[in-house]
Amino acid sequence: MKTPPDLTVYYDGTCPICGWEIDLYNRMRGAERIHWFDLTGADAASLGPGLTPETAAGKFHVRDAAGTLVSGGRAFVEIWARLPALHWAARLGRTAVGHWVLERAYRVFLRILPALRRVMGERVVTRP
Repeated sequence: MKTPPDLTVYYDGTCPICGWEIDLYNRMRGAERIHWFDLTGADAASLGPGLTPETAAGKFHVRDAAGTLVSGGRAFVEIWARLPALHWAARLGRTAVGHWVLERAYRVFLRILPALRRVMGERVVTRP
């Protein structure tokens, strides 16, 4: 019997930066505890309570095993906490200063993401 994931990560599979980061995380020890949910073509029912396709597309979200939805910089901390190589980053991200820095950095990233996507192009999504 397969163990349910500790965390579900909602990501945009067409975003080249997002895809690169998810690919990196997915190669790390601990990634088997995470369900990587590509939002490409997802409908509201598949996202679960409290998350719509529009909300999910506008900001990075994760959901823990208890069903708690987390977004923004805190979402990255939840991923890092499950990947042993990045536990140090999770510890830093949970401090007041780390949280402040992550949230501001993520807001800046969201503002420049459209320009980065134009430069890099869309990622080609292939389905098995």
